[in-house]
Amino acid sequence: MRQANSHFADLTDVTLHYLTAGKGDPVVLLHGIPQSSHEWRFVMPRLADRYFVIAPDLRGLGDSTRPQSGYDKKTVAEDIWQLVNGHLGMKRFHLVGHDWGGPVAFALAAHHPEAVSKLAILDVTIPGDGGEMSQGGRRWHHPFYRTPDLPEALCAGREELVMNWFFENYGHRANCLSEDDKQEYYRTYKKLGAFRAMFGYYRAFAQDVADNQAILASQGKLKMPVLALGGEKAFGRGLETVESLKRVAENVRGGTIPDSGHWVAEEAPEFISEALLSFFAEKE
Repeated sequence: MRQANSHFADLTDVTLHYLTAGKGDPVVLLHGIPQSSHEWRFVMPRLADRYFVIAPDLRGLGDSTRPQSGYDKKTVAEDIWQLVNGHLGMKRFHLVGHDWGGPVAFALAAHHPEAVSKLAILDVTIPGDGGEMSQGGRRWHHPFYRTPDLPEALCAGREELVMNWFFENYGHRANCLSEDDKQEYYRTYKKLGAFRAMFGYYRAFAQDVADNQAILASQGKLKMPVLALGGEKAFGRGLETVESLKRVAENVRGGTIPDSGHWVAEEAPEFISEALLSFFAEKE
């Protein structure tokens, strides 16, 4: 197992914390909510045997800084572009996004299609794809988190309670995350401004829809190969992920992740790693 190295990059209006491991062609891993780059701890070592793996903490989350604004996915994607292309000098790379990292990855691929060799989206749908991201209210927290002020007031001092509800209910098993790993997520999400930043990802949803629909109208569907996978259990997206990506990309394959809910990189790291390695190894 390769040890990941921790770094910081000072960008235009944010400082991003990121992990790296391995050597070879670059692979960028974008985490979800309420997580950080820590979610890739089981996947990174497997990919690092063949690739140079970069796993940033997204704007406002993990150990990255928490600006007041800029949580629309087009802006967050530009952070990643500045990091990978500007700071690290990577011209072309494979890109993976889970949960909100998926829409960020989509935005990055849509705005810099020449740079993304292959795109993998894990257990999320794309805003503006014509579908209904909140599953008709099943994902109740989407409208709650978009409500002004109230979530901050109700969640203050209860961050662990809120996060643990999702950890225990959105996975296939209630204990799919260890207590130590939960504590690492609690550590960063209890920082001042972290929940505000988290809510910002949801509050930018209408802007994300408009941005994605505009670039799809002007440039058409994504052309690069896309792998779309959804967890088949609990609150996993199932086939929704591949169905969503087929509406916004031309070359899509995928399906479901067995015995996994929403926390796919932690519930099914072997399956995810092998699926990514096989996908990346295919000739374009």
